[in-house]
Amino acid sequence: MTDEPKERSPRDEEERQLSESELTPTKREREDNSAAASETKETNWVDLEDELSSIPTPAPVGEYQVPTLRVSAPVEMVETAFLASTASLIWLINYYFPLGPLLRIFFPLPIALLYMRRGFRAAWMAALVSGLLLSILMGPNRSILYVMPFGLMGVQLGAVWRRGLGWGVSIALGTLLGSIGFFFRFWVLSVLLGEDLWLYTIAQITSLAEWIYLRLGLLAKPDILFIQGIAIGSVIVSNLIYLFVVHLVAVLLFDRLKTPIPRPPAWVRTLIEYDY
Repeated sequence: MTDEPKERSPRDEEERQLSESELTPTKREREDNSAAASETKETNWVDLEDELSSIPTPAPVGEYQVPTLRVSAPVEMVETAFLASTASLIWLINYYFPLGPLLRIFFPLPIALLYMRRGFRAAWMAALVSGLLLSILMGPNRSILYVMPFGLMGVQLGAVWRRGLGWGVSIALGTLLGSIGFFFRFWVLSVLLGEDLWLYTIAQITSLAEWIYLRLGLLAKPDILFIQGIAIGSVIVSNLIYLFVVHLVAVLLFDRLKTPIPRPPAWVRTLIEYDY
């Protein structure tokens, strides 16, 4: 005895056709899906970057503006860290392996270069980072000898050069700051050693002046005010010469780095045969 298939009612046939139509995508849906897949496949990272850049900036919410990341912020941070470490490394090498006045010329230049390229905030951050790095490597008592005057001198030179002021202004301000820094270093070393180094310096200059008086046949004894004037004058003159040499090195070096400083006077250009 075989079972005969049951006849389907019209209602069952309609439900079957409806379920098949829901499961089977239409021709238009298949075309839309294939087009979307091809667009997704052809989109690369360049197009994605263009799409992201075209997104409008969010409007301010109330009194606050939605923060946005500046593109130059990472570059500024890297330059600050690099030039601060360069300044610290120059001071460190010169302290343990002194090469005379060669490396001393470059003490303020990295921070001055950073001021001209990135501005006030980056230069101060570099001076602070240099002091902190040297305090870790050499101790606070030696790091402060770099920050004052050379770290501050780099900020001062960068500020004057960026404003386009002449060599006379920058050398005069640098000489004043360098002289103050010289006496500040004398004071710090005197506190650390427990002796007044200025009195020792005055005694040495007095001995030299007495020897010169003796050679000249003068019976007078040099006055203490005259001796102190010679000492202060020698400090100012030495800082003046130092700042002049720093300017010569900066004008030759910074032009190669595409960050030129104000042009030297005519007699300096004639002296070094520099026509840029």
